[in-house]
Amino acid sequence: MNRFFTLADPLDKIIKETMLDKKIQKTEHILTGWTNIVIEVTTNDGAYFFRFPRNPFWSRMIVKDAAVCNFVDGKTNYYTPQMKLCYDALKRPFSVHKKIEGYTLKDRIYHLSHTALMGTAYEVAKFIKELSNIDLRGAPEKVKYPLSDFLHELDYEHYSKHIDADHKFIKKTELKNLVHGDLNLGNILLDKKDKVIGVIDFCFAGTGNPNMDVARIVSRPVPEEFEKAFLDYFDDVDEILRMKKAWQNIDNGYAEHIRTYFPEINLNQL
Repeated sequence: MNRFFTLADPLDKIIKETMLDKKIQKTEHILTGWTNIVIEVTTNDGAYFFRFPRNPFWSRMIVKDAAVCNFVDGKTNYYTPQMKLCYDALKRPFSVHKKIEGYTLKDRIYHLSHTALMGTAYEVAKFIKELSNIDLRGAPEKVKYPLSDFLHELDYEHYSKHIDADHKFIKKTELKNLVHGDLNLGNILLDKKDKVIGVIDFCFAGTGNPNMDVARIVSRPVPEEFEKAFLDYFDDVDEILRMKKAWQNIDNGYAEHIRTYFPEINLNQL
């Protein structure tokens, strides 16, 4: 029995059964989701995101995602999703959370004023430091899953070809702090005044070196003035730049995997 979902599954029926107390007005598939089939559902009580894992690996990780989101909620100065973990009739896990209204930093970063860009660099650095300082005593074991183990399994079990992700270096420099694990621009939310208000998608999250989150931010194109101001908040820039290269290799492996197995996904959003 499959422990994951495909587009052939009755996803609309599952959504309807999950939201019996709400009136569904519209559903929209978000074609940028590669770990999960993502559907935005607009209801009389606001918008919600459903995430249906695409394979057994992501089925396991979505359980961790929910555990981390709910553990982190309220422990930083930024909104994080209050994640509801659900199971369908076949006992396959999927998640639901209410949409945090805002714009992604990816969509706004090249439109920000200099002042807003500098403020964003400060706020993202602040989030990384707040997250890494959360006390993990008493945290669920799923929250403590090492990022290095996650990336190693992702590479060797999920990608069709091995990539140069610098696994030995990531493991060697690993710490026991809580990290987001995939802190790219698309997972950071701004309000209408271009202020950072929240962070989403903790599927990669676990324990590790906070510099991995720093490197993830700059591993995809950002304005030069943003990168300089952002990196000024951290000490070991050489380590961060090596991690940046590792993330770029991970992205390249991801792109190749998606082109091969999920051609419907919009890679222009990477």
